[in-house]
Amino acid sequence: MQILKTERENPKEIQGKQALFVLNLPAKEMFGEKSEGMLFDIGYENKITPVLAIPEKQVPNGSTAG
Repeated sequence: MQILKTERENPKEIQGKQALFVLNLPAKEMFGEKSEGMLFDIGYENKITPVLAIPEKQVPNGSTAG
């Protein structure tokens, strides 16, 4: 979440939205916090304000991809 705070003028604009996450990654210390997952966004590598990778319609929280 630390990087999101620097990428967006108002990081709270994405609160409550569903997004694609990868979980159960090996634990890694990032910005002084333990991280075991990754949020997918689109645009960071293209140097544009990233947008979330979101489902096309609402799905139950915790649904798996595949």
